[in-house]
Amino acid sequence: MTLLKPTKAPLAEVEATISRGRAKRKAKAEPDAQLGRRTMWGPAFALPHGLGLAIFTLLPIVVSLVISLFRWPLLGTPSFLGLGNYERLFSDPIFGQVVANTVLFVVLYVPLNLVVSLGLAAWLTPRIKGRHIFRVIFFIPSITPVVANVVVWRMLYQPGGFIDGTLQSATGISAPNFLGDEHWAMMAIVVMSVWQGFGYNMLVFSAALDAVPENLTEAAAIDGANAWTIFWRIKLKLISPSIFFGTMMTLITSFQVFAQPFILTKGGPGSSTSTIVLYIYNQGFQFHQLGLASAAAWILFVIILGVTAVQFLGQKKWVHYDA
Repeated sequence: MTLLKPTKAPLAEVEATISRGRAKRKAKAEPDAQLGRRTMWGPAFALPHGLGLAIFTLLPIVVSLVISLFRWPLLGTPSFLGLGNYERLFSDPIFGQVVANTVLFVVLYVPLNLVVSLGLAAWLTPRIKGRHIFRVIFFIPSITPVVANVVVWRMLYQPGGFIDGTLQSATGISAPNFLGDEHWAMMAIVVMSVWQGFGYNMLVFSAALDAVPENLTEAAAIDGANAWTIFWRIKLKLISPSIFFGTMMTLITSFQVFAQPFILTKGGPGSSTSTIVLYIYNQGFQFHQLGLASAAAWILFVIILGVTAVQFLGQKKWVHYDA
């Protein structure tokens, strides 16, 4: 009987096999370690911003919702009211007028802003010499402090001011008391707001028009389309996402109008120019009813949220993202 002796691998071959195994495990471990470091650094960099968002945005929102359920004087002990502040607002005719004034401002301001900004953007084509200078001039009111703009327009509007003086010199007729007449006061605020706010949308629309491919407009011109047809049938559809963006931002900011009526008219004459944010300011900082002011703020939030949702639902019919 012959016994089989076990074969022994040379010692050098065994050591080489072990070294290759260690190298493979090390090569596999290094990417895992790098991925772990990247996974760790991402949340670390986002942490300061997340803390700021939580402390300065989310926490005040939650606190304002809680305060809206209380009778919360600036000095004194709060008492729970439930939905009492909301019931009081919905039954208050002054708050109803304030909401109507705000809606009237939005209805007048947003279309005028869009028409003026889009018209100037369409006029500032590359063929206009010095278009960059015009852009800067038109944009200056948007970056000027609102308070400074309002003070200047108050000097123009007031009796004996620039408009009244010029009209009397030219025709001998006095201009209306724009800020003292309830029929003119809101329109005066709208005109001043359009002058102050159209520059931002003008830049957005102008950049969008510059991005329209020239071959499309040239092909349309060769087919006999005039300038208006090219603008209405081609350019306007191609820049519809920018128009939608400008409409949304203008709507949201117009519902929050405050400085113009606060400085120009103080909400008067009567309550003809008082807006929701001005009402919130008066309730919170003049009458010290923080609960009522917070409830009005939440009603404004719901109004803006609803209008924004309707706009997003309706955009499918006129916004062309794949044009």
